[in-house]
Amino acid sequence: MPKLDLIGSTVVVTGAAHGMGAEIARQLAARGVGVALVDRDRAGLEHTRDTIGTLPAVARGYAPPITVHAVDLTDDAAVRRVADEAASAHPRLAGLITCAGSSMLGSIDQLTMAEMRWLMDVNLWGTVNITQALLPALRRSPAAHITHLVSIYGLAAPAGRIPYAMSKYAVRGFTEALRHELEGSSVSVGAVYPAGVKTGIILRGRYAAAIDSAVADRAAAAQAAMYHTEPADAAARIVDATIRRRARTMIGREARLVDVLTRLAPAHYWAAMRRPLRDAIDTTTPVA
Repeated sequence: MPKLDLIGSTVVVTGAAHGMGAEIARQLAARGVGVALVDRDRAGLEHTRDTIGTLPAVARGYAPPITVHAVDLTDDAAVRRVADEAASAHPRLAGLITCAGSSMLGSIDQLTMAEMRWLMDVNLWGTVNITQALLPALRRSPAAHITHLVSIYGLAAPAGRIPYAMSKYAVRGFTEALRHELEGSSVSVGAVYPAGVKTGIILRGRYAAAIDSAVADRAAAAQAAMYHTEPADAAARIVDATIRRRARTMIGREARLVDVLTRLAPAHYWAAMRRPLRDAIDTTTPVA
């Protein structure tokens, strides 16, 4: 499959107010690619747009089109309005990279159905919503690619992260089924499986209301300490995967190890993962 030539085109990036989404948007703009920034945090989006304005290529006078679209991705009508706005502002939409998402800590005994439904709404239905809404515009491009960020927890499901794993396995299934549906069309679809990127998502994420906040903070900090990949490095891999229209991309040594482990021992991989994650999944031990 030929690579995408994104010069003169635009990529929609969700979750662009912070972390990986913001870094991906900056790297695309530095290449001269237009970006439609999508997130529910308007102030964060405006900050991302302003930092793009300080990039050397932009400061030298070449400014790719950048637009800001604040929206809750779980609001169907609002997402369709934003998709129409983005398509109108950027006639050549050639890509979608979905980074929007959140995290949730807690065991099945600690979590409520409302908490689990909330995370599924954000991580799964938000991804489905923006993808479906933008697909007509992407189909109008001679070539386009959709990149969904999944997670290594779409390959392996850890204790203490049931709603997060459910949502990421579902995003993986959606991505693969959509890729098969669009086979032979101008739109290709790929999944990215990052491991341990230092974006702070686990620290900004939610935890079950039944968990003591100090315990949750300790567990989140323990998991964050295991993350090694810099956001800029991960973003570069994601941009490259989009340009090359890759179907499957692993980011980080841990992702490659988990991919192999779950293939070799699909029913027993947790025995190898349990000890390294011990402190990060323990949301029951009181803090002294």
